Amino acid sequence: MQLWVGLGNPGAKYALNRHNIGFMALDTIAEVHGFGPVQKKFSGWLQEGRIGTQKILLLKPGTFMNESGRAVSEAMRFYKLDVDALTVFHDELDLAPFKVKVRMGGGLAGHNGLRSINQHLGPDFRRVRIGIGHPGSKDRVTGHVLGNYAKAEMDDLVAMLGAMAAEAEWLAKGDDVRFMNDVALRLQG
Repeated sequence: MQLWVGLGNPGAKYALNRHNIGFMALDTIAEVHGFGPVQKKFSGWLQEGRIGTQKILLLKPGTFMNESGRAVSEAMRFYKLDVDALTVFHDELDLAPFKVKVRMGGGLAGHNGLRSINQHLGPDFRRVRIGIGHPGSKDRVTGHVLGNYAKAEMDDLVAMLGAMAAEAEWLAKGDDVRFMNDVALRLQG
């Protein structure tokens, strides 16, 4: 069993924020792979399903970003999962928009959701880093991260989310390289 966590902030006003791309990724995966109904659990929203032969739990913490670790650690304890069963989907300033990279562990890059999970579980979890690009200057970061995707970006956003969901079986199997390559190939078309 694996726990896939999408990072975001709860509430309709945040729904299309770049910071909520983790929520968007999980919603798309759940829809494409026919996951079960949303359950209110672990201070968040949980859906259960299968991708290929793997049982996957999708969790969107209902706390704000800087408290995400609480919901994640509750779910991990409840299901008796080790940190190697955890994958976190999050926005990444240091990647070009709509680029997707996977890595194990690493730094926090000022991301409050990752910082919170790190405080509860340590740094050694798999991350699906979803590029949102950097606005250029440090003083514009908050507005960029908490800003909505522009209308002109919607086609690219939908294509990227669809590609991630379509190739999610590679992620479930632990073939991160194949997942990244196949997502990139789908987005070249």
